[in-house]
Amino acid sequence: MLAHVLLALVAGVSANPVDTAKRATPTVYLAGDSTMAKTSSPHDGWGPYLSKYISIPVVNKAISGRSARSFTNENRFAEIEKLVAPGDIVVIEFGHNDGSSPNSANDNGRSACPGTGSEMCKSGKTGETVYTFNYYVEKAARAFIAKGAEVIVSSQTPNNVWEGGKFNGSPSRFVAYAASAAKNVGRGASFVDHFQATVNMMTKLGNARTNALFPKDHTHTSPEGGDLVAQAFVQAVNIAWNGTTPLKAHVKSPSPVVF
Repeated sequence: MLAHVLLALVAGVSANPVDTAKRATPTVYLAGDSTMAKTSSPHDGWGPYLSKYISIPVVNKAISGRSARSFTNENRFAEIEKLVAPGDIVVIEFGHNDGSSPNSANDNGRSACPGTGSEMCKSGKTGETVYTFNYYVEKAARAFIAKGAEVIVSSQTPNNVWEGGKFNGSPSRFVAYAASAAKNVGRGASFVDHFQATVNMMTKLGNARTNALFPKDHTHTSPEGGDLVAQAFVQAVNIAWNGTTPLKAHVKSPSPVVF
C-alpha cells in the first residue's frame, strides 16, 4: 500500500513541471473574419502570417463571412473558450460583416444591433434577439479573461484606401466600437488600432503598390498583402501604439517596420 502511495506521489511531482512548462509558453488564438482567416488564392488573410513575427504558437480560428454576432451564435467563441489556458492571448477582430440592419426580413444573421451598449433588436427574419457589436465582443472577452487568458481587441482592417486612385482612409464605426469594447472590459483587455496602422502602411506604400495588394475586390488582400497587414499589426504591438499588450513580449527581433 505504502509503495503505491509513494509511486502516486512521485508521478504527481513529475507531472507538475510538465503542466507548468505548457503554461509558460502561451498560445495566441485568433477570432475574426476572412481578412484574418486562411483563405484560398488569390486572397489570404493576415492571420496565417502572424507566426512569422512572434515567438509563440498561433491558432487561427478566424473564418470567412463571420461577424461578432454569427461567431457567437455558431459557438465559435465558445470553442476558443474551451481551449484557452491561463496566460494565453486571444485576438478578437471583427467589423467587416457587422453592419446593415438585423430588423430586415432579409437579415443575414451577421448584422449587429446599432449602438454600443445594452440596446437590443429583433431579427426581421428569425425573431432572434440581436445585441450590439460591443455586447458580443465584450461577452467573449470576459469569458476568456475569466479563464486566465488576456484579450486584445483589434480594430478591423481597412478596405483599399487607394481604390479608384483617390485616397480615403476614413474608419467605419466599428473601429471606435472595438476601442470602447476593450476599455469597457478593462483589466485583462487591451486595444490595437489595426485599422489605422494598416492605413498608415498603405499611405506609405502609395496608390499603385496598394492597389496591387487587392487582386479581386477592395476588402480581401493577396498573400503579400496579408503578410504586410500582419506586419502592421505586429509593429503597432511592438511600439505599444495604443498601450502595452501582452503580445509585445513575444515579438521577434527585429520587429517589422511598415508604417
